Amino acid sequence: MSSSAVSCLREALRRSFVTLENQRSVWSGVLADCSPLMDSLGNLAEQMSALSRVQLSDTPLRIFPDLQDRLRSKLLQDTDTVLGRVRDKMTELQTVRDSISKQVSAVLQLYEQNSDSLDLSVMTERCAAAPSLADMLEWLQDAERFYRQQFLQRKTLLQTLRLDHLHLLESAPRRWKSLDCPGSDQQITDTLCRLAFFMESQYPGPT
Repeated sequence: MSSSAVSCLREALRRSFVTLENQRSVWSGVLADCSPLMDSLGNLAEQMSALSRVQLSDTPLRIFPDLQDRLRSKLLQDTDTVLGRVRDKMTELQTVRDSISKQVSAVLQLYEQNSDSLDLSVMTERCAAAPSLADMLEWLQDAERFYRQQFLQRKTLLQTLRLDHLHLLESAPRRWKSLDCPGSDQQITDTLCRLAFFMESQYPGPT
């Protein structure tokens, strides 16, 4: 067994969990920014639906013959602007997902390259300062899978939104919120808390 292989893998895992913690904060911030934007989409869609159900020509506003078209055009423009802002936020979420995936891929590649030097007893050994290498690899992959799936689901939702499908726009805030996974998110929180000492120190861990 190569002690250098163990040290390299442990350090790569430590860096990966530090990256996960940092990127998780970014992800949470972006999602917080998305919530009011999604609410705006729903509100704009409701306004367009309401406008389509009335004939301004039958009201005192008929003195403005092009008012209905102008209002609809303005609502469509505002909706398109908000959709653009949400798509920009999706680009930020993709950056977070890619950063986490890159770290996990690097760790797995390092493990595969040194798998012959890492026997089962070393991979499963735990100590007070750090979980086993096997546990940490599994937790890291679970976290990467969570963010990958979350990004794909939210991207798929946005791809269904079109200016001429008002019912989808109206339900967008509710569907976006339904994609939240507080249980999985809490699991990542618990994992990072469990690894706090390992992430902040250079403790060599079990050998």
